[in-house]
Amino acid sequence: MEVIIESLQHLLNPNWIMKNGGLYLVLAILFIETGLFFGFFLPGDPLLFISGMLIASANENPHPFDTDVLNLPFWMGVFTVSAIIGNIVGYWFGKKFGHILHQKKDTWLFKKKHIAAAHDFYESKGGFAIAIARFLPVARTFAPIIAGMVEMEYKKFMFYNIIGAIIWVVSITTLGFVLGENAWVKTNLEYVISGLVLIVTAPVIIKIFIKKK
Repeated sequence: MEVIIESLQHLLNPNWIMKNGGLYLVLAILFIETGLFFGFFLPGDPLLFISGMLIASANENPHPFDTDVLNLPFWMGVFTVSAIIGNIVGYWFGKKFGHILHQKKDTWLFKKKHIAAAHDFYESKGGFAIAIARFLPVARTFAPIIAGMVEMEYKKFMFYNIIGAIIWVVSITTLGFVLGENAWVKTNLEYVISGLVLIVTAPVIIKIFIKKK
């Protein structure tokens, strides 16, 4: 557990990211978080924000281009594709092996309550859950798996999968890009990231709560 906590702290450090794979590392993490059930603890939202900051950095301009004008749409594009493919893998896993998760005992890494929460979320929101789950930690990992388990129509799944991935990646990465050179943001990155997660998730959670009332 301590190793995971330490790793998460590293993942929220822009300098550490650039020294350990750069945005290619972020690309892999986005796929794992959105496609593999054990990736639910990974910080997708903060990583997209930090990626935007790194792209905006004049001193550490990410590859493959020499200008952030080209790098920004390039990385948003590949991040989106990674998130889309991740959900496809999650859907396939849920359809083929979902029954195994139901039989699996709880461990410190896997809890059945995560599947139950994602299932309830899916039941209340239908196909739209695939899109808005992108903005909810844990739910964005298990929502496509649940969609596969209940054999959601694949065309419908892909529509919400693509729409959700585009909105999620573009909105948060662009925000990080716009604020990336702000001195206050750099100095208070930890608080900014905490606020980002709250701002991103609060509207969805509040809307669900009000609807239940």
